[in-house]
Amino acid sequence: MLWSAVVGVRMASRAAAVRAGGAVATRSASRATATADAGTVAVAGGVSAVRAFSASAFACTGSDPGWKGDGTVANVVFVTPEGEELAVEGENGQHLLAIAHDNGIELEGACEASLACSTCHVIVDDDFFDKLPEPEEEEEDMLDLAFGLTETSRLGCQIVMSPDIDGIRVTLPAATRNFAVDGFVPQPH
Repeated sequence: MLWSAVVGVRMASRAAAVRAGGAVATRSASRATATADAGTVAVAGGVSAVRAFSASAFACTGSDPGWKGDGTVANVVFVTPEGEELAVEGENGQHLLAIAHDNGIELEGACEASLACSTCHVIVDDDFFDKLPEPEEEEEDMLDLAFGLTETSRLGCQIVMSPDIDGIRVTLPAATRNFAVDGFVPQPH
């Protein structure tokens, strides 16, 4: 099976990372080009060598971390934009995006948990927000693009269920911003 390399370029406030086949080079220039055949990233002002590309295929599947749990039950309450509360079960070790997809909850997740969009934005109930680990800089960068951002906003793909947050309650925003394909809804895993 032939897989094409996908190269994503994301601009951050301080620096941008170029990810190509699992290799990462940090840069502060406004443009970068990655070439899969040489396994290098050309950055304005020079070329930075990165590890060679693997011949194995990569795809976001049910085997990626966060899509499958450890088998122990985790309870989540999703609140729709209309105010309807949907109590569902997932597993500890799964992220909220996977649990939503498994239960038919309309949480988009256009990038399939690769931390490249904000379409799985959720608003965490105050009682649970402080129990979550601090968001990484990459998550904060994506949250800056989220529709209806609040003080307790997080990305569902970054909230991994554990016994500490069993029963977490999150509200789905009224809309999302999908800059890649407006209206695209990925199929659940």
